[in-house]
Amino acid sequence: MKAPPRLQSLVEEGLIDTVVRQLMSGKEAMVYVVRCGDETRCAKIYKEADQRSFRQAVDYTENRKVKNTRQARAMAKGTKFGRQASEAAWQSAEVDALYRLADAGVRVPQPHNFCDGVLLMELVTDAHGDAAPRLNDVDFTPEQARRHHATLITEVIRMLCAGIVHGDLSEFNILLAEDGPVIIDLPQAVDAAGNNHASRMLLRDVANLRNFFGRFAPDLLTIDYGNEMWDLYQRGVLYPETVLTGHFRRKTGPVDVGGVLREIDDASAEEAARRMRMAQS
Repeated sequence: MKAPPRLQSLVEEGLIDTVVRQLMSGKEAMVYVVRCGDETRCAKIYKEADQRSFRQAVDYTENRKVKNTRQARAMAKGTKFGRQASEAAWQSAEVDALYRLADAGVRVPQPHNFCDGVLLMELVTDAHGDAAPRLNDVDFTPEQARRHHATLITEVIRMLCAGIVHGDLSEFNILLAEDGPVIIDLPQAVDAAGNNHASRMLLRDVANLRNFFGRFAPDLLTIDYGNEMWDLYQRGVLYPETVLTGHFRRKTGPVDVGGVLREIDDASAEEAARRMRMAQS
């Protein structure tokens, strides 16, 4: 097919030889299958901010580092330069997270290059060599559900040990490759130690996994890995090889009514986002 305008410069620079087809159009990007020499990869083109359904909520961008104070001031003021800097930071967040997580042994696509707002990375494939499906497009036996859930909990632990929380993890951004699940879509990833909302996002990510796989294996619905994982992380005793029990005893004390209401609002927003994703899929 003819190369889209956003990919034309990569073709001219020799980073891409040919564009095979469009793979998908999501809430923040369009993805194409491309040929680079003898390899088939995918090219992720980030949408402009006003075209995305997923917004750069302050919860996600809190404590993100920028190159200099001029950029930080411009971003805070919302100037044209600041909006451009915010957009660049949003895109580079996924690139940085992918390299960091790949180095930590997390099951993510291997990044290859990032140029002109386009991320070139590994094409995740199934047993037939075709683009791997998302989890929400696959049905599982109870045994398969338990196995994939255990694999992904291990990956979330590795991510947290690497200092990263996905922030939007669900069946919609996990691919089922030939050798198991692969986590994708990380522009909203947050710093576990530097973002005040990291614990809430981690608990939501883990709950999303539990609720999805619990459809196929209801016994998973009684397991509480999220609170146990975060407690170990906070105490500095969470390691990539840590085996969780699935049980967590909550501390008793005064109820934070404001916190409970915020959790309810967050849950409502997440459900609305989930319904939007289902409508778009």
